[in-house]
Amino acid sequence: MMNKLFNSRSAYEDSSTLGYELLPFNFDKINNKYILTNIVGDSLFLDFDNLNQLIQHQLSPSSSIYNSLKAKFFIFDNTNKDGALNLLSLRYRTKNYQKSFFTSLHMFVVSLRCDHSCPYCQVSRQNIKTNKFDMSKEIADKGIDFVFKSPNPLIKIEFQGGESMLNFNLIKYITQEVKSKNELYNKNIQFVIATNLSFLDDEILDFCKLNNIFISTSLDGPKELHNKNRPNPGNNSYQNTKKAIKKAQDRLGIDKVSAIMTTTEDSLREPIEIINEYIDSNFNSIFLRPLSPYGFAIKTKTYDKYKTKEWLDFYKKGLNYILDLNKNGIFFTEFYASIILTKILTPYDFGYVDLQSPTGAGISAIVFNYDGNVYSSDEARMLAEMGDDTFNIGNLLKDDYKKIMTHPTLLSSIEDSITVSSPMCNECAFIEYCGSDPTYHHATQKDFTGFKPLSGFCEKNMEIAKYLFQLMENEENKKILYNWLNI
Repeated sequence: MMNKLFNSRSAYEDSSTLGYELLPFNFDKINNKYILTNIVGDSLFLDFDNLNQLIQHQLSPSSSIYNSLKAKFFIFDNTNKDGALNLLSLRYRTKNYQKSFFTSLHMFVVSLRCDHSCPYCQVSRQNIKTNKFDMSKEIADKGIDFVFKSPNPLIKIEFQGGESMLNFNLIKYITQEVKSKNELYNKNIQFVIATNLSFLDDEILDFCKLNNIFISTSLDGPKELHNKNRPNPGNNSYQNTKKAIKKAQDRLGIDKVSAIMTTTEDSLREPIEIINEYIDSNFNSIFLRPLSPYGFAIKTKTYDKYKTKEWLDFYKKGLNYILDLNKNGIFFTEFYASIILTKILTPYDFGYVDLQSPTGAGISAIVFNYDGNVYSSDEARMLAEMGDDTFNIGNLLKDDYKKIMTHPTLLSSIEDSITVSSPMCNECAFIEYCGSDPTYHHATQKDFTGFKPLSGFCEKNMEIAKYLFQLMENEENKKILYNWLNI
């Protein structure tokens, strides 16, 4: 019997296998290259010629670029059509999996009273001598019932103010009632007290220690800056805050105490000094947070003191300094960058409310005001304090869970904040690393979706994403930034 040689490969190939199809992606130019991103956040850099060849279906299947595009779900061909589409669908569901759990963060505004008079304050603080702006037990009970209506197995309860510790008895009551009720529901519950620490004492620390409560405070920078941003009657805000941070860390543990800062016009000149202040206070992270267009920041015109570009310059200087710290052996991260990096570099989403599509307001976080009014976000509550009640979605004393969570305003803001159907967002290369904030756009443009070319929210997030991609072109930077991921 004679051996017969096989025909050449071309004799068995169907002509259709020589082509490929494009999967959804967007692109933008960064320096001299184009970044491509797809619906699960994968990214790839191409030069102009390769991008043009890709779009014209002229790439050779034997090229390394072809294989990279195929592996990252920018194209598929007949050799992997079913598998590629199924895997892409699975990854898309994974990226959005957290949303299916619904509301996790529940904020109880236990008091509007406060002893500080911060010019950028986002709420209408009240005199500490009156208690008519304190939440009642009746309202607290309604809020607790609401919390356990959420299907989310992970619940975070955050106590807000004013200065929340001025109504510490209610914090104790809510904590104990939630823990008692959770014996039936068996949810994973975390408690956080947002406080300026003015009224921290041993009794409060003992209770926090016993109940594994986290402390979140504000530290705006060195002494002169902090005292100017966060004045109190004795003008010793910095001294008291630093002392209380140390006391809380010693008693509860460094990991149980965190701080945030707010960038004012005076802060812009001191990014390095602000970061050094956090290191001096034994923090290993900072959130370089811009001013928000709400509350006293608008009333005192503090919000208009600088433009987004000025804040971005401040942010980049701070970020570069933090990278240098890491290169010199000091582990320190920038919180906002770590959120976006998690979106860029992992299959997961951190779940940060402001960077979700649709908006996380209401469906990821919700606010119970001291008077029982319910808001879809803390920013929505701040708007209400200045007379704009647009995002009031009900009241705990009058409305049940179903009525609040199906409020027309909440449903409209969710619908109007789906980025893939928002003009200009749908074509943006950074859509998967961003989100939509209807409260911000309503506050600045009186529109839930907003006109994106005039949006400071969009300008900020696009520029940060671009800058992170630029930084990661350096391998040393990339290695450091990988260590910042929040998974």
